[in-house]
Amino acid sequence: MQLTDEELIELESLLKLNQIEDSRKDILKFTETTFKKFKPKRFHKKFYDILTLFALGIIKNVIFSMPPQHGKSEGSSRRLPAFVAGIRPDVKVALISYAATKAQKFGREIMSIMREPQYKDIFPDVQYPERGYTGTKANTNESRESINSDGSMKFVGVGGALTGDPVDMLIMDDLYKDWQEGNSPIVQQRTWDWYTAVAETRLHNDSQQLIVFTRWSENDLVAILEEKGYVHEWDGNQDIRELAASLEPDQFIKINIPAIKEDEPSEFDNRTPGEPLWPERHSLAKLISSRDKDPDKFDCLHQGNPTPKTGLLYGNDWKTYSELPQFKIIKNYTDTADTGTDKLCSIVYGLPLSKTDDHYYVLDVLYTDKPMEDTEPATAEMLIKNRVKQSRIESNNGGRGFARQVQNIVKRASSIFWFHQGGNKESRIYSNSAAVKRSLVFPDDWHIRWPEFYKHVTKYKKEFSSNKFDDAPDAMTGIIETEITSSNSDDWGNSGVI
Repeated sequence: MQLTDEELIELESLLKLNQIEDSRKDILKFTETTFKKFKPKRFHKKFYDILTLFALGIIKNVIFSMPPQHGKSEGSSRRLPAFVAGIRPDVKVALISYAATKAQKFGREIMSIMREPQYKDIFPDVQYPERGYTGTKANTNESRESINSDGSMKFVGVGGALTGDPVDMLIMDDLYKDWQEGNSPIVQQRTWDWYTAVAETRLHNDSQQLIVFTRWSENDLVAILEEKGYVHEWDGNQDIRELAASLEPDQFIKINIPAIKEDEPSEFDNRTPGEPLWPERHSLAKLISSRDKDPDKFDCLHQGNPTPKTGLLYGNDWKTYSELPQFKIIKNYTDTADTGTDKLCSIVYGLPLSKTDDHYYVLDVLYTDKPMEDTEPATAEMLIKNRVKQSRIESNNGGRGFARQVQNIVKRASSIFWFHQGGNKESRIYSNSAAVKRSLVFPDDWHIRWPEFYKHVTKYKKEFSSNKFDDAPDAMTGIIETEITSSNSDDWGNSGVI
């Protein structure tokens, strides 16, 4: 049945009312109503979900690290303050950026949003000074005060003053201008000093903090907060409301959204490893090209993973190959996951036919935290595909059963050896690190083929307790122990043949 013109008008009116009502509860709906060109992707929706919880006060302190040009500031530094002014009109907001001019630009953009008819439909009672207002409330580039409530907004650069009223909500967006500033010890210290001596002195028990920026350095504000124990990284699976309720008042939830997914899918980020975040704007080919030019800088800016260049056990200056020699044999070393947080690391490598070449050429890597029912067939498939003749598998914590299952799959195509690893892991890794670096050769695009493995190898720190994962160094060490420390490379030591 076709609707009449009057019924269509009434339907449109009801839909508009529903949209307005939804926009008062959710920042994503609010943004879609006030910014018609906004076409959110899945990660935007998840990002805005967290911003809504922050705006409602359900999450007290949160850190977001996101790649450049992915829309973080639109949500955190334009729409969020305008939304908060509507739902919590008495809140005093301070928005901080690397320079006063940048913060004040955000301020002008926020006021432009609040002057739009769509905003006034959603929050008709919000009144901030218009252009040319001459009343008693502040209306400057640095500070604007609500006319009919206690709310206010301040826009300050790092190093600027925050004197006067307390701050209920502190939003910090891009505290470092560029790579040079982000890696300047002077700027790093100045930013930290300003945060502790100025910003924190304006906060009270119920104040909230939002930190949103591209990571630049291992000594930026987020890194220092992490080092001091104020940061809890969210894995994307735990209920974030429960996590927020369990934290101390001064602790932050940290959420990192990398440009290229490296770990396994989560409820928050369901991408598979290797999948780009926003392929329509930043394709995988474009991201890989950026990573290829400077892997360390890419890890900082796009992956949110800055790591100190000093104090690393290996670094990233590894021997690489573009062409392979002839091999006399192809082998494999597998370190199965010991606990739920460990990863299986299985490395296929070739021994050159030439007696003058004493290197071991890495041909393939399986690096994952998937369960054994997935890794057993995946390991077997890798052995068959690479024509591996001998495979050595650590038998600790279920490794022997793993080895049996792999052998059942590969049958006679490869010989599987299991053994118990009784050596101290830290001592083994450190004492063999020079030999590992000297002997292993990787493909020249290994940072693209196995990005998580590459990161955990090149970012591995000398201070053992500082590393979250040691599975990759442990497996590489196992190769060296097998091939160098044995008097005969075919003698697999105290092991069993399946």
